[in-house]
Amino acid sequence: MQGMRSGPFRVIRFLVAGLCLLLAMAGLSYAAQPAKPGITLGITPTSQSVTRGQTATYTLSVTSTGGFSGPVSFGATGVPGGATASFDPSSVSLSSGRTATTTLTARTSSATPTRSATITVQGLGTKVSATITAGLVVNAPSSGSLAMSATPASITQEPGATAVFAVQLSRTNLPGPVLLAAIGGLPLAARATYTPNPVTGNTSALQITTPATAPDGTYPLYLTAIGTDPTGVLRFAHVTVTLVLQRNGKDFAISGNLSGQLAPGVSRPLDLTLTNPNKKPISVTNLTVALASVTRTQYAVAHNLPCGPADYRLTQYAGTYPLTVPGNTSAALSGLQVPQPAWPQVAMLNTASNQDGCKGANLKLSYSGAGSGS
Repeated sequence: MQGMRSGPFRVIRFLVAGLCLLLAMAGLSYAAQPAKPGITLGITPTSQSVTRGQTATYTLSVTSTGGFSGPVSFGATGVPGGATASFDPSSVSLSSGRTATTTLTARTSSATPTRSATITVQGLGTKVSATITAGLVVNAPSSGSLAMSATPASITQEPGATAVFAVQLSRTNLPGPVLLAAIGGLPLAARATYTPNPVTGNTSALQITTPATAPDGTYPLYLTAIGTDPTGVLRFAHVTVTLVLQRNGKDFAISGNLSGQLAPGVSRPLDLTLTNPNKKPISVTNLTVALASVTRTQYAVAHNLPCGPADYRLTQYAGTYPLTVPGNTSAALSGLQVPQPAWPQVAMLNTASNQDGCKGANLKLSYSGAGSGS
């Protein structure tokens, strides 16, 4: 039985050996076929998640295979509605065996639906092409929020003086301009002005100028801020401050000079000096600095180079009250042991506009305050 099973195997081996011998006698041989020219694509990242209205960026690589060389252009399909896709550069030139890259930018808009999409990217050359896919998840924007604060909470001064409140905004997902307003029963002919307004950053200054004829009294002011979040919903914030007008305060003088030159992005402190002409000490309960005017150089005027209050920002005194000034004495904030970070500050903003008109400009500052004594 074993001999019968082994017979067929010997026949097969004989046939295979015989075939190999015949091929060798005929001089036949086999060689690998050359690869066809082509391209391959790669993309990173393979998927992105953005909020509607934002931009997703991908890096696309294209590699020559099989000796391909020549230009390759790009296209994309499957981009969600309300979005666009572009390549930079829109085409590349490949050499044999080399790799080139381009950037795919998918820009969504407020009209783009919130969903997951598959973008198919195609590379197309002469008689060659390749495709690859990338994911794009478009999310709905989250609601924004807006908060507002102001310092000091209350200012007491004589009629005819100027009060300045520092306004601070806190915003979340609310990048657009915010409009400010002041609502309240100010005395007749009083003016309330925000600088700047509307606000594109997070700070502004509310300056209240009262006439000398304004009656004594307490004037509450309701400050409001209004902005629009990315969903189109109006967001509001408010804070209440108080202006107190009071005659018969103690007279004193305020003076001060900047410690150096201003330039875009530079802030300088004001070491104010308080002069008490009275025999007895006074308690100062308010200090306010205002920018009265900006005077440009003759060169700036002749060459129509602009510069104005919007190029500057004032930060008000942030120290504690009251400040006690002895009788018949002049005392600087530094002499009253007020730390420099609490002094008023004058800053020149670094804006995108041409600020050459501010070179050598003269700033006129005005000071006001309130003080009382026995």
